[in-house]
Amino acid sequence: MAKAKKGAVEIIALQCTECNRRNYTTTKNRRNMQGKLELKKYCPHDRKHTLHREAKVK
Repeated sequence: MAKAKKGAVEIIALQCTECNRRNYTTTKNRRNMQGKLELKKYCPHDRKHTLHREAKVK
């Protein structure tokens, strides 16, 4: 896995709101976007598009 740099950019996980599984990882710039990231993404476990919210990477 890539190391997270110290600065404005951080690595986050996107967690499905229906099955609560972490399906995706991405980066986010804290200076440009203060709130939690929410995207409609495909959940392979539910086999449909669902809302995914930002969660911390373990």
